[in-house]
Amino acid sequence: MMDFHCHLDLYDNPQEVIRQATEAGTYVLSVTTTPKAFPGTKRLSANSPRIRTALGLHPQLAADRYSELNLFDLMLSETQYVGEIGLDGSTEFKSSLPIQSKVFRHILESCDRSGGKVLSIHSRNAAGRVLQHLSEAAGSSTSILHWFSGSSQDTAIANDLGCWFSVGPAMVRAKSGRERVSQMPIEKVLLETDGPFAMQNGKPLVPAQSELCIPILAEIWGVSKTTTRQQLADNLKAIGVLARSVGV
Repeated sequence: MMDFHCHLDLYDNPQEVIRQATEAGTYVLSVTTTPKAFPGTKRLSANSPRIRTALGLHPQLAADRYSELNLFDLMLSETQYVGEIGLDGSTEFKSSLPIQSKVFRHILESCDRSGGKVLSIHSRNAAGRVLQHLSEAAGSSTSILHWFSGSSQDTAIANDLGCWFSVGPAMVRAKSGRERVSQMPIEKVLLETDGPFAMQNGKPLVPAQSELCIPILAEIWGVSKTTTRQQLADNLKAIGVLARSVGV
């Protein structure tokens, strides 16, 4: 299956996680939190054809790593995928929202100039702001909202903007997460884990465990687990087509 948002470089033993993902046949999007981390993270999976590495600058690090935007621009042509990017309005990071916004806007503009990218976007406690930025962008990129926790109104706006969503076991365990999923177009849902940050039974989730979502998605969508798997496989193919069509 797939894990469209995890941090391979931040696991204690990334090579073991990669081995397990390869053995399971899992397609993985390995996001990064700073441009400086991109080259090394990309090398981790150089021999893994089902793993792609995204170039990112995490909003929680934007204030400290703003100077890496030039490096971001220099490496942008090396990948079709960008993430983790976005905004974080949590209490701890709210004061840095102005610089987060500058970084996010810069990245969106750079991606548009490059012909568009597939974006994995963080929006914790800042869904409205993120969607406003996306509405103002040129729109050549494909936006995937990772672990989206915005309101019902935010979800409706995201749908109108054509956004995709990546959802994981930790998200769908919560009633609020399941409610958000019920509003998402089934043809625009992908699986993720957000490992190693998201946990299952006290241990970091690994890519193959994204499939824990399948029974819950099947229940939400009112279809069989087999149909759910096929829908997700179709969605993965569709995002792959989009990725191949954007600038690289």
